[in-house]
Amino acid sequence: MNSRQVIVALDFDNRAAAEALVARLGGACGFYKVGLELLTTAGPDLVRGLVDQGHEVFLDLKLFEIPNSVAGAVRAAGALGASMVTVHSMGGTGIMTAAVDAAREFPGLRVLALTVVTSMTGSDLADIGIAAGTDEQVLRLARLAAEAGCDGVVGSPREAGPLRKLLGPDRLIVTPGVTLPGVTLPGGEAGAETGAQTGAQTGGHARSDTPWAAFAAGASHVVVGRSVTRAADPVAALRRIGAGRPL
Repeated sequence: MNSRQVIVALDFDNRAAAEALVARLGGACGFYKVGLELLTTAGPDLVRGLVDQGHEVFLDLKLFEIPNSVAGAVRAAGALGASMVTVHSMGGTGIMTAAVDAAREFPGLRVLALTVVTSMTGSDLADIGIAAGTDEQVLRLARLAAEAGCDGVVGSPREAGPLRKLLGPDRLIVTPGVTLPGVTLPGGEAGAETGAQTGAQTGGHARSDTPWAAFAAGASHVVVGRSVTRAADPVAALRRIGAGRPL
């Protein structure tokens, strides 16, 4: 793997904290995720600043709107210099196709279809009238995304293997919800241990695993959050992933 296959999630509620982490990681990280919270509080200038520093940006917008609005948001992401932008596959072929068409104006922008949010379980799907389990629903939506021309999908580490088998070698599979076992967080809180993860430890992800498991199963990229951003030594935590050291 290379350093740009590991995306650090800037899940902060203020620009100063995000920029402090970026400065601390320095050359150890070249790819950051900016989600709705940080984009709302810091504005698009943060994204421009990251791109100007030579970083790639995964703009995790999870777009789910009428096709015209989705296309406009994708064009805005491309104009900022983002490398990836997400659209909800549950919105159907219309919005995914609109996103793909809009992204053609920006050769460096890849459209990813979010399959099933990693916090969701089968019971959550049942609540909204979907009888399929998460595994089945993820693959159904990934197939739809591929038919719409999306560059890849977002799914949990546990689905990376089936997704790679379905999508073939070329499409991107980006997996949030990865955790580092044994990472010490401020205040003495331990990082998640595989097989004994609490909701707090996994950042709310119900279907999590280690980055090494995700890559081994076929993920092209992993998104790592608190295991790096809240680690006592974020640089060391990030380098563990690249070195492939589970312990």
